[in-house]
Amino acid sequence: MSEDTPRIQVSASDSSAVKVVRMERPARHNAMDEAMATTLATTVDRLAQDDDVRCLVLTGVSGVFNTGADLSTFDGDERDEAKLDAIATPLHEAVETLLTAPKPVVTGVNGVVAGGGLGLALAGDIVLASESARFEYAYPKIGLSGDGGATWLLPRLVGRRTAQEIVFLDRGLDAEEAVEAGLATEVVPDDAFDDRLEAVAETLGSGPTKAYAEAKELLARSSTNDLETHLDLEQARIKSLASTGDYEAGLRGFLEKETPTFEGR
Repeated sequence: MSEDTPRIQVSASDSSAVKVVRMERPARHNAMDEAMATTLATTVDRLAQDDDVRCLVLTGVSGVFNTGADLSTFDGDERDEAKLDAIATPLHEAVETLLTAPKPVVTGVNGVVAGGGLGLALAGDIVLASESARFEYAYPKIGLSGDGGATWLLPRLVGRRTAQEIVFLDRGLDAEEAVEAGLATEVVPDDAFDDRLEAVAETLGSGPTKAYAEAKELLARSSTNDLETHLDLEQARIKSLASTGDYEAGLRGFLEKETPTFEGR
């Protein structure tokens, strides 16, 4: 297979509860063309719907997470409308899947992330950033406005004023700044990144999957629900979990002062 061929690689943990999706197109800094974006969308959708997958990880290779669209084939005029559509459509499907998947999603930002890759990175429930990571909006550099969900996610994560600074001034953030701003969860030394990514994913993959799914949806709806509606939703969702095996195991472990074994059911 040529190095320039768009590649999306999937690997499993020893328990198979964790699936790791790697964006692998190093000759193009993991930038996306239509084929790569489409493969990414179909891959994460399949894994999100698989009940045996209890945690989904998205990361890149070769010190790069994802640098957005592969601009090397663009023309710089109206002919690119179709090309932008062809990449943005599956990219947006992938971002939506990550944000709504009924299981934890961890994004491992192992280096530079820019353009359309930014939305993918920010779609993680947990975002680990290597010390060498850099978060860049990048669209103003080429006279474009933004996609990949970045303009939806940024104000929700960092507030509108900081989002405006990132977008209009195109201010890149290193890993520490990304954590301070609320874009990432923690900074990990480069030489410990893979191990930490695996450890966090395994922890989530062995957790109460259905409870995580309900909590994820509750958090997502909190910005649009009024308080009364949200309290009612919380009550309904916590009651629905009383019949799960994970709740039974968790309560028994709590009462018996033992570590519970969750099976995600």
